[in-house]
Amino acid sequence: MVLPPEGITAEDYEALPEDICRRIEIVDGAIVVNAAPRRAHQIIARRLANLIEDACGPTFAVATDVDLRMREFPLLNRRPDIVVYDASVTDDAVLRPEDCLLVVEVMSPGSVTADQTDKPAEYAAVGIGHFWRIENSDDGDRRLTVFRYRLDPTTGSYASAGVNVAEMTVSDPFDLAVVFADLY
Repeated sequence: MVLPPEGITAEDYEALPEDICRRIEIVDGAIVVNAAPRRAHQIIARRLANLIEDACGPTFAVATDVDLRMREFPLLNRRPDIVVYDASVTDDAVLRPEDCLLVVEVMSPGSVTADQTDKPAEYAAVGIGHFWRIENSDDGDRRLTVFRYRLDPTTGSYASAGVNVAEMTVSDPFDLAVVFADLY
């Protein structure tokens, strides 16, 4: 694929086949190819999304691995592992930051820089109120750590809302209790 000098536009992206869109993100008009996540990554994201969906009730919807259009030009289109958004958004509408309450990224070996640095800065810059990053331990013992962030309206950046290991009980942005071992 030959990219135009101005990069991929929203129209170009929307014309791509769905099976291609599922594996790419667009950052400043450039295509970023994402490796297929490992099975454990997918299981953790799906199980946590199910728990979040039960916790946040009918006001919010929860989806996994869907497009989030953060900017039109240059195009910035991410695919968070989990996104919690206003349930009144129709299925055919492009998901926008103003619709979102929380985005969650499950970190993989190939997404460390994006998940620790790039995506939190981008999500904060567009005003998404909450961001969680889930990290696996490197020693193979299936120990998860959740880093929770809340948008500071004064600075427009994320401030730590807590770090949880083994389990998590939160009341913001909704009431949720999770034992991390249950996510495997």
